[in-house]
Amino acid sequence: MGTLVSRLLVRFHGGMAVDDRVREAMARVPRETFLPDNVRAHAAEDRPLPIGHGVTNSQPFTVRTMLELLDVRPGDSVLDVGAGSGWTTAILAELVGPGGTVLGTERVAPLARTAAERVAFLGYRNADVIPALEGTLGAPEAGPFHRILVSAEARTLPQVLVDQLDDGGVLVLPVAGEMLRVRRAGGEITTTAHGRFAFVPLIEG
Repeated sequence: MGTLVSRLLVRFHGGMAVDDRVREAMARVPRETFLPDNVRAHAAEDRPLPIGHGVTNSQPFTVRTMLELLDVRPGDSVLDVGAGSGWTTAILAELVGPGGTVLGTERVAPLARTAAERVAFLGYRNADVIPALEGTLGAPEAGPFHRILVSAEARTLPQVLVDQLDDGGVLVLPVAGEMLRVRRAGGEITTTAHGRFAFVPLIEG
């Protein structure tokens, strides 16, 4: 799957292939920093790890696949829905660079607070994690965004998130078990599927 995605995304930014940029960004963000003490010893394992409240820190392979599909570019504005531990928010901050911004939203308020603290601890001034507003999906008041990453499974494609994409923007999320890449170009929406993945359900209301 990872090799297939890499072949599909033959794009270069700053002279570096997308998959190489993602690997390097992930290598610069220590996963263990975003894990509870009782599971930090397992940070190098390629599997999801529990972070409390019924939420997990996603499997590194899954994160890498989603970020390759997202194709984040330096200077982008990115929304990270279901930020959880804040690990993906920090990786996205690496990918957008100092000229970009990352906003993470998380439904579980204690997780959002801890994630924000960890992102700040690592020195990312271009990223933050906030508690998601009840009844609101995403952050429409802060959009539009160049890229939106969703780390929870929707039943159907949420139009409210598509509406938060800027022209030329990309949304990556699991829908009914299938990883989708959604691109908005003018009035046209194109969607491609990229394999089966399991996630916790997305709370849409």
